[in-house]
Amino acid sequence: MQNDSWSLALRIMARISGWIAFPVLIGVFLGRWLDKMFNTEPFLFLITVAVCFVISMYGLVINALKEFKKIEADAQAEKIAKMTPEQQDDKK
Repeated sequence: MQNDSWSLALRIMARISGWIAFPVLIGVFLGRWLDKMFNTEPFLFLITVAVCFVISMYGLVINALKEFKKIEADAQAEKIAKMTPEQQDDKK
């Protein structure tokens, strides 16, 4: 049981860390490359980093909401499992 919660926590952390790191890193390298290509330093860099930051925040919120829903459903199922059969019939 405890091992399952650790693996779940590590999966969530890895997924969220990916949403933080990868879009911003892509924005940094893409922005620097575009600035060198069009000689617009630092404007395209700032724009791409800002866009990638927004994408990163969107991904974080979506993943967090999914995880909250899963946790809420698991808590509800656990609560129902602890009820007696009579209490479960009353809930229906």
